[in-house]
Amino acid sequence: MRRHNSKLLNKSHMEPDFRQEMKGMSREKFSLQGRNRKGLTRLGAGLLLVVLALTSVLSPTSVRAAETDQTKQGTSAETGNKSDAGTDGVSAAETGNKSDAKSGEKTVTLRVCNWEEYMDEGDWGASEAIDLPSGKIIGKKAMIEDFEDWYEKNYGVKVKVEYSTFGTNEDLYNMLTLGDSYDLICPSEYMFMKLISEDKLVPLSDGFFDSSNPLNYYTNGVSPYISSIFRNHEIDGKAWSSYAAGYMWGVTGIVYNPKLVTKEEASTWDILSNPKFKNRVTIKDSVRECYFAAVGALEHDKLVNPDFVNSADYKERLEDLMNNTSPEMIAKVQNWLQNMKDNVYSFEVDAGKADMITGKVAANYQWSGDAVYTMDQADEDGIRLDFAVPEESTNIYFDGWCMLKSGIGNDPDKQQAAEAFINFVSRPDNAIRNMYYIGYTSCISGGSDPRILEYLKWKYGARDGDSTAKPYDLTYFFTGDEKNLDPAYLLNVPAESIQRQLGAQYPAKDVIQRSSIMRYFDVDQSKAINSMWVNVRCYNILKMPVWGWVLLILALAGCVCLVIRKFRRKRSSV
Repeated sequence: MRRHNSKLLNKSHMEPDFRQEMKGMSREKFSLQGRNRKGLTRLGAGLLLVVLALTSVLSPTSVRAAETDQTKQGTSAETGNKSDAGTDGVSAAETGNKSDAKSGEKTVTLRVCNWEEYMDEGDWGASEAIDLPSGKIIGKKAMIEDFEDWYEKNYGVKVKVEYSTFGTNEDLYNMLTLGDSYDLICPSEYMFMKLISEDKLVPLSDGFFDSSNPLNYYTNGVSPYISSIFRNHEIDGKAWSSYAAGYMWGVTGIVYNPKLVTKEEASTWDILSNPKFKNRVTIKDSVRECYFAAVGALEHDKLVNPDFVNSADYKERLEDLMNNTSPEMIAKVQNWLQNMKDNVYSFEVDAGKADMITGKVAANYQWSGDAVYTMDQADEDGIRLDFAVPEESTNIYFDGWCMLKSGIGNDPDKQQAAEAFINFVSRPDNAIRNMYYIGYTSCISGGSDPRILEYLKWKYGARDGDSTAKPYDLTYFFTGDEKNLDPAYLLNVPAESIQRQLGAQYPAKDVIQRSSIMRYFDVDQSKAINSMWVNVRCYNILKMPVWGWVLLILALAGCVCLVIRKFRRKRSSV
């Protein structure tokens, strides 16, 4: 049984440049000024309040989102306990290394910033140990504490980790913009692409990729499939792999209640606009996720056409199509999303999981790691939920470790500690601990270490005599070969797990073949897409029903009457 929840706020609402733009706009355009214009100011404010009140009442999607969604703010906590205090009184903003007051030995301070609840905190009970053929795995202490002990033992230097967390990629970016200083961070792929393009990252050292070093667990254990993606994707001519090391990965899809939704209905992005499920499906309150789903729905016929799917350059054409940001496509996406908005129950950040478990909705657009959590929790309540990946395409996403120039600088001690931290959490037993704790899928396959494969068999393998057992091929993940089958990586699993937790955590080969990266939007693309997003998320007053217009007119008339009446009283008293 998995121990804990995963990232609560995984993805973006808006591109970061646009969020800064909106802050300025709110100050510039919506302030009510002018002491010598009290009448107009009060009337304008009154009219604004009336319109806002009416649009709140008349926008059920916005109301539901406000009622059901609760977001967490990024926190900074001392690892090993749950206090907000810094490490021994040292704040995360301080830089440099320290000397141990008692021994005089140098201590490297490593400032790490990661997603909320995205690393094992230890304190496992004996019954929670994972018993594998290669030995038991148990998290007695927090991962950070174990790293500090391991680093001193293997490098002969003390390290103190100052561990902070963030809630969204945009929170992290804004923290960095405001001057917060970290050495090692773990953003999603589009955010580390942005940071690469802005020249804010330190490249990983040559020594980090030395496969002859037994302590280089990442290089020796990263999935060949994941490694090839990081090597073959670039931003401004720079490969991801030069600056980022994969931590967790997954795909997007639909969590659904099989009693209310068929697998076929859930296996397409069109479920979001399907009138059969009006007010029974939720979508992410994220411009990137919504844009991807809209393109998938709009290009359905082409995406499932055998000629397109079987073309020699299918993967390249798929990625180009799913990242089409032409003015024509953006306009089509806006129209589709505005129509879809009237069909969905709500736009949500994290409430979709609870809404599925309680039965408030029948289907939920979800990241695979959160889908695993949702199905696990529903199982505890005796409710079966399944997971489907749309037949058109799915967005494959990654979170990766990166070193910041503003933190690491030219300090070789800090860089060594940062790269050692990446390697430590990439050690197969630690990768398993983190997967078990958060529910997402590690980028580590283990290399020659068998424990990742043993863990999958321990967690998902069929019991002897299970008549429903089916083979499940994970050759692509362990070898990088997406076409051929290696019997060593053929799991025997219960049939139902393929469309549930296993299929979400380790997608099948056919899902991988139709997966696509969603690229980083440059400044011009971000501006156009975020403008579209504002039009989608703001209430469309042109769709107000007749009775709404009647109420609005009466309210406006009432405000005008009050102003005239007050003006007459003032004149009569003079």
